Amino acid sequence: MKVKYFHDTATALIEFSAHPVAETKEINENIYIDLDATGNLVAITIEHADLHANLPDLFYEQIGESESQSFLREKT
Repeated sequence: MKVKYFHDTATALIEFSAHPVAETKEINENIYIDLDATGNLVAITIEHADLHANLPDLFYEQIGESESQSFLREKT
């Protein structure tokens, strides 16, 4: 899984797989999901993410395998 943030457009992209996108569905005016040919989730796009998410902090928690990890981005 990859999380990308495009500062110039305030867009967050969460990629779950590298499968080709067959269809994009609009959830609302700021959230889109990309699906592969069999309907599996490929990615989520969040427009204006700076208004809808706490971007300076990214927290990742894996249950049952290892301890939680926190990744912090310095404010610029």
